[in-house]
Amino acid sequence: MSSATRSEGRLDSATRILDAAYELFSHEGVVTVGVDRIADAAGVAKMTLYRHFSSKEELVLAFLALRGRRWSREWLQAETERRAPTPAHRALTVFEVLDDWFRDPEYEGCTFLRTLYEVPDPEAPVRRAALDEIASIRATLDGWARDAGAAEPEAVGGELHLLMMGAIAAAVGGDQDAARRAARVAATRLPA
Repeated sequence: MSSATRSEGRLDSATRILDAAYELFSHEGVVTVGVDRIADAAGVAKMTLYRHFSSKEELVLAFLALRGRRWSREWLQAETERRAPTPAHRALTVFEVLDDWFRDPEYEGCTFLRTLYEVPDPEAPVRRAALDEIASIRATLDGWARDAGAAEPEAVGGELHLLMMGAIAAAVGGDQDAARRAARVAATRLPA
């Protein structure tokens, strides 16, 4: 076997591990899912998992970064920007995107918020990583409030963020209309 083939095999197994962790952590949380289940789901030996990720914490950190890329940027941000007729409409369009997500039978809630509940230690790297991803979403909302012409974009962005997080929590409890109600409140904070 050539070194290139061995390298591809390692990359492939690392990708399979991270993809398996992504699915399990997204739906069940980062604390309850063990490395044995992830290794089984990825079709690798536990030692292979530890060769790529030295600890479960390292795997969770990689998952949170991937979730931030896939969910926050490649889906939520990109889909909002695609649907909004102009940048000024993004601050409200995000709630349309959330509405569709809440109605998906696979809706799993916010991984970053769930991680904060699961990992209460303020010094834990996993908790800090989840907070960083939440802050990134908040920064995006601040920018969209600015694009919408809000007089105090950071304040309005913070309000949009609270509405978004509240709607996500309400949807976890079964309220599929939470994003629509949040959008109505958000509209009162944005220039007409």
